[in-house]
Amino acid sequence: MTLSELKSALPESKLRHGAQWLFSPEPFTLSKKEAREVESLGHSLAMFQKASESIYQRSALGRLPGWISDLLDTGKPSWMVDLQRSVELRDALPRVIRPDLILTDRETTAGYALTELDSVPGGMGIATWLSQVYASHGFKIFGGENGIADGFRSLMPDGGKVLVSEESAEYMPEMSWLVEQLEEGYEVMNAESDVACDEADRYRFFEWFDWENIPEAKELAGRKNLTSPCKPHLEEKLWLALLWSPALRALWEKEMRGSHLKRVKEVVPFGWVMDPAPLPAHAALPRLGVNSWDEVGTFSQKERRLVAKISGFNELAWGSKSVTIGHDLPGDEWQQAIETAIKDFDTQPWMMQEYQPGRVVEHPYFDDETGEVKVMKGRVRLCPYYFIDAKGKTKMGGTMATIVPADKKKIHGMRDGILVPCVVGD
Repeated sequence: MTLSELKSALPESKLRHGAQWLFSPEPFTLSKKEAREVESLGHSLAMFQKASESIYQRSALGRLPGWISDLLDTGKPSWMVDLQRSVELRDALPRVIRPDLILTDRETTAGYALTELDSVPGGMGIATWLSQVYASHGFKIFGGENGIADGFRSLMPDGGKVLVSEESAEYMPEMSWLVEQLEEGYEVMNAESDVACDEADRYRFFEWFDWENIPEAKELAGRKNLTSPCKPHLEEKLWLALLWSPALRALWEKEMRGSHLKRVKEVVPFGWVMDPAPLPAHAALPRLGVNSWDEVGTFSQKERRLVAKISGFNELAWGSKSVTIGHDLPGDEWQQAIETAIKDFDTQPWMMQEYQPGRVVEHPYFDDETGEVKVMKGRVRLCPYYFIDAKGKTKMGGTMATIVPADKKKIHGMRDGILVPCVVGD
């Protein structure tokens, strides 16, 4: 396979950003153990979301402490809060889940750390195209060459509309191409122009914080046949911190089967809600060993192997825009980041996780100018796409790997990043 062959196979739209990523002569290889663990992780994550929904709703009804739902509802309009608590949407849950898994050297089940959990994921079009192209050159793609397209079709088996907002317009080309791979009955359109006057199923490719720019947002939000549903609390990163809350330990153990809870905790780094409420003089933030977030702000570079990020419902909550890596900043900038998070708590909560460094791998890529094959020492993010059918069965449709130079702390699509599908080694 050559660079010219790959580029000539691109659709006219170039999928996203003019296909400005690095191409590779081969997919990323997972060990059999890694592939097995990635494939089976989806069900445990679906159970985690189901338990999160139960905890939230019970808190909203007063059956659990009210601080849980109050925290997760921070900054959201009252109509949205009322709707996600409504009887009509009681059983609605996301039917697509895409975690960000950073390959690490730590001793966990498969050696990866889950840093994000997305139910409105981008990349499905690119991942499907990559899977098809590499499959056409003889590679046996993990999940199949059309696994993601088939999974997407299962979300709306009788056809429907894919609504892409102006705020998410960079994803319009890849979503349009993905829909072209399906049968007739599917349509991609601007979310702002959907008059929502028919009963067709709809796939939501917009964030709820952008609702004021979408005229039919309230009508769409009340639909049972909207994927993912109007459950903005489930799109909060705070859940990755609440998983570790000492106050909720017994509750998680009741809500989730032991094997699923163990599995999720194996991959989610320890985290904290950045709540400025004063602690008793004799208490300390778990694992941090200090009495306040102000003290965290004074940590030395060695101590601050920590990552802070906005939880959700904000334009900076996606695409790594708010991600702040402690040991990558000068001390004064780290302290300012902590102060910002504390100040924002009443309107936009932040959360923090222990930093898990990605392990360094070597992978070939094509020099974009000469077409010469070179080797990158880089770090890897795996993005498996899981789809949940109407009966609650979870299936992995495919996994895309993003490989960036080893000196990059944040792993996401970029000009000097390699995008490839995955295969399973012998």
